[in-house]
Amino acid sequence: MNRSIRNITRLFSIARILARHDALMVLERLEVGGPAVLFARLFSRRGEGRPGQRLALALQEAGPSFIKLGQALSTRSDLLGEEFSSDLAQLQDKIPPFPGDEARAIIEAEFGKPVDELFADFNDTPVAAASIAQVHFAVTHDGREVAVKVLRPKIEEAFGRDVDLMFWVAELVQAARPEYRRLRPVEMVRTLARSIELEMDLRFEAAAAAELKENLADVDSFIIPAIDWRLTGHKVMTIERVHGIRIDDIAALRAAGHDTNDLLEKSAGAFFLQVFRDGFFHADMHPGNMFVRDDGNLIAVDFGIMGRLDTRTRRHLGELLVAFLTRDFRRAAEVHFEAGWIPADQSVDTFTQACRSIAEPILDLPQHEISIARLLGQLFSITKTFNMETQPQLLLLQKTMLTAEGTGRKLNPEANMWLMAKPMIEGWVIEHLGPEARMLEAVGDMTEAVRLLPRLLGNLDKGAAELAAGRLRLHPETIRALKGENRFIFGPVSLVMAAGLIAGILVLAL
Repeated sequence: MNRSIRNITRLFSIARILARHDALMVLERLEVGGPAVLFARLFSRRGEGRPGQRLALALQEAGPSFIKLGQALSTRSDLLGEEFSSDLAQLQDKIPPFPGDEARAIIEAEFGKPVDELFADFNDTPVAAASIAQVHFAVTHDGREVAVKVLRPKIEEAFGRDVDLMFWVAELVQAARPEYRRLRPVEMVRTLARSIELEMDLRFEAAAAAELKENLADVDSFIIPAIDWRLTGHKVMTIERVHGIRIDDIAALRAAGHDTNDLLEKSAGAFFLQVFRDGFFHADMHPGNMFVRDDGNLIAVDFGIMGRLDTRTRRHLGELLVAFLTRDFRRAAEVHFEAGWIPADQSVDTFTQACRSIAEPILDLPQHEISIARLLGQLFSITKTFNMETQPQLLLLQKTMLTAEGTGRKLNPEANMWLMAKPMIEGWVIEHLGPEARMLEAVGDMTEAVRLLPRLLGNLDKGAAELAAGRLRLHPETIRALKGENRFIFGPVSLVMAAGLIAGILVLAL
């Protein structure tokens, strides 16, 4: 079937689901699917609750791919607004389980052995079921209790069809609405597709869990369960079973004698280490993925969604948080320009004013009500005014922060996790903004330039050969520029070579 016809048919089906939940506003706002929306209006009925809540229900009915889309959209307050994003953040990734005998068949196909040979005991009734996989408890032959995550049958084909529809709609939006191009809808779908592709290979989740466990090996208060690599493959992941109380079950925690403020401090500290020290963080920290053990230590599960931040982004983020927490709005604005998030042709003074207008109402709240995640969300929502390009890594972090704040308020309604973490953030920023840190970063940049130099020179040689053979033509404006400024033609190459020489000297000196 032709791609457009197939996607139009699927779009009609999705539009009908949206109409049943009175959630067509998302297609209307994007101005796509005109005939499908008009047709779906015939089935529309007035729904209850806020628009974002109705949209969440519709996406849940539409199936696994659209649950993932909703979770991705929950980070896009710049696209749908803060209220929509907040409502979509509550979208539950829960759908009915598939039969235990199908799970057994997938495990046996993965390892080429009967389940009874792989496990001493395997519970056919799943303990959790989500859009991509479900989890069964089991016991290994050496007596270890484990949790076995099994990919849903035919889930890859289903996601493939739906992701193609999302690409098709994103391409339409980008073509029809030029003002949305800065939001990079196609890139957003590409990021979602890449994330889903990784989630559907459980070896990647196992690797993420192992990396996080290694990073936090020196943190006794935050535990990551161990992966059983012998019983882990593409469609099956086996991990140490955890025992504990859900972190949001406050009554049970107190009955067990746990200090909830102490738990909040441990959680805030672990979050700081993941985001700032390591740049690799658990990005799906809802209460169902965090437990408290009998000894009072925290234990995390479900590592399908992880976030990464490079050193520069972490430094800019740290400076930004400290600037807001100390009400230095000028510095908060400058950080955006230094990071390249705001184009240089915008006004620092005007953006400073925007930062103040957003932050003051939030920072004037009582200490325990201050939400840095909400502040960042509102900041992202004004990006259109300043032509700020979407920063996917920060949007994912903002969503994670929002979830962490919600859990923190349940643990101690009178405390604020960011003020708890402020001394650690300030210390990290000072350490990474000092002269020594700047010098090391500069050396790293120049070392990278040296590493890339052979490739750059090779590309120049290849381009010259293609030009000489007549297979490559320069734009007339480029030819005119080269004729007018011939003495500068080798300038960029000379600069790169000079940078490489300096980097080599510095590396040898160190």
